Amino acid sequence: MTINQNVYKWFIVALTFSTFKESFAFTPSVSKNQRCRKSHQLQYSAQHEDIFRAVHRKEHEMIAVKKEHTATTDSVRVAMGYAEQSIPKMRVAKALRRVYEDIDNKANPNARNTTQEEGEKEEKLKEIGMQEIGMRRGSFIVDIKRKSISQPGVNYCHYDDAGLVAEAMVRLGADVVFVNVDFAGYGGDITELKSAVRSVRKISDTAAVIMKDIVVDEIQLGLAKEAGADGVLLMASVLGPSLENFVNLATVIGLETIVECHTKEEIERAIYLVAQNIMVTNYDRVSGEYFPQQAIKLAGLFPGSGGPIITLAGGGIKTTDDMKKHLAVGYDGVVVGQAVMGSARAPEFIRAVRDRTLLPAELSHWGMDTEFDVDGNVILPEEEDINNFKP
Repeated sequence: MTINQNVYKWFIVALTFSTFKESFAFTPSVSKNQRCRKSHQLQYSAQHEDIFRAVHRKEHEMIAVKKEHTATTDSVRVAMGYAEQSIPKMRVAKALRRVYEDIDNKANPNARNTTQEEGEKEEKLKEIGMQEIGMRRGSFIVDIKRKSISQPGVNYCHYDDAGLVAEAMVRLGADVVFVNVDFAGYGGDITELKSAVRSVRKISDTAAVIMKDIVVDEIQLGLAKEAGADGVLLMASVLGPSLENFVNLATVIGLETIVECHTKEEIERAIYLVAQNIMVTNYDRVSGEYFPQQAIKLAGLFPGSGGPIITLAGGGIKTTDDMKKHLAVGYDGVVVGQAVMGSARAPEFIRAVRDRTLLPAELSHWGMDTEFDVDGNVILPEEEDINNFKP
């Protein structure tokens, strides 16, 4: 993929402009003094907030939110009360699989017709259980956030509106964007999710927008649906036994889900619930610790290439080597946050994932580190100047 130079310049200008604007000025209705005070609170309020405090806070926040949406005619309640009747668009799954770039993928509306010889070959592969085995294309997911409860006191990037960042990332090639809406923990809110949906829809019919929040109440699914999000992130460590109810409700109202897991037990639970998209994070939300090899160690729990489950890896992925290692063991995509937020080298990170093809997941544990470009040609080993990049 060749990055359009105008897009690249536009991204740098937008990023620079946002960085020098007053931090967190996405609530224009408040006064300057209020805005400065809110910015100060945003920077320090979650410094010592672990996941237990965050969940407790979120539960109290949702009590107030539900009081605002009690009427049966309320748009959020309406979004929660109607079952999806049409065929699901599956924008998230298709974006993660990059089906619109594969003319041989039957999920692609513009897929070409197979010849009789190709059809016979498919039938033979199906008989021996190898129909889905083939070269893979990795997807790139950007986690848009100003900060994180996993790194208290650290501000990743200052920007006015997540919608501008989402549009820039999609223009540069991101397949999916996570938009954080938890103000205290991540520095975003629901209005930015709506802005991101509008901005992404304006430039792409295929890129997907995910609401990322500490989901503890069903009303949050209604908020995501009403905002126009394609899906929502559900944390297995937070929801526990309630995960099934949230997955089912999301499916009924037409929201795709990405289930975040960290342990073997959480992954097995997500697979049992037939979660289509599963993200394995290296970050343990319960203990607050990072385990850089966790996702790599658990990669073998999933079915092979082209199966019903789309697998993602995230948490502390900061270099191109990190991304390649996680993709090489079988993951379909990587979720990157801090490494690209506020970084002018985001295009290089995106290209490092999207401008290559990957061996089938069934061969991922054979120790083969050969890399291929988008046309399937072997990429000769060479030094990459961003391997040691430190954000």
